[in-house]
Amino acid sequence: MNGTPIISAKNLTKKFGNFVANDNLNFDVYEGEIFGFIGANGAGKTTAVRILCGLSFPTSGAIKIAGFDVYKQTEKIKKQIGYMSQKFSLYDDLTVYENIRFYAKIYGMKTKEIKTKTEDLLNELNFAHARDKKIRDIPLGWKQKLAFSTAIFHNPKIVFLDEPTGGVDPITRRQFWDLIYKASDKGITIFVTTHYMDEAEYCDRVSIMDQGKIVALDTPVNLMKEYHSRNMDDVFIKIAR
Repeated sequence: MNGTPIISAKNLTKKFGNFVANDNLNFDVYEGEIFGFIGANGAGKTTAVRILCGLSFPTSGAIKIAGFDVYKQTEKIKKQIGYMSQKFSLYDDLTVYENIRFYAKIYGMKTKEIKTKTEDLLNELNFAHARDKKIRDIPLGWKQKLAFSTAIFHNPKIVFLDEPTGGVDPITRRQFWDLIYKASDKGITIFVTTHYMDEAEYCDRVSIMDQGKIVALDTPVNLMKEYHSRNMDDVFIKIAR
């Protein structure tokens, strides 16, 4: 791919005492790309994402997000990104409407803009009838759609999705990926971690992690050819072995 990367990691390393969670990771991600960060639980994915979001400092390495340095410009990085965790990041005791407004304020949006965009979002998601329902009272699939929509409500350059589809059924997962495609079409870069190998095939490129290291990085099609595999599940099994 051509152009300047919107995410650039050179020798990203994170140690906790003698334990190396991220071992000299090298990768670039480009604007509008859906980049999969794939690996089993405990491979070091979440640790790396926290560093890329400016929530944790690396032990060493050169990392830039949207042109900003993770060591010196974390506050500027946070204004350029959205984030959604496996827990969906929503507050159960707040209503749908209150959650949207709460996160919009955190991202620094102005009141008038929040009001207009909130109405548009509720209509787009067909949630207008549920605007005053508390999050604890809406279905899991709705929570997931709302959490993602909230993470990109301020139109960030990058959205980080950390195991966003854990614990949901295959149909809901597929619907969630439709939202990802729409966001990517709008130019938002998607950085998604998952341990579901079928989701790897939905990405433009994937990086496969094992024991803190990147052991493969390419398009799903190229990886399946390289490892003579029918799907990414088979690729991952061959790499893990």
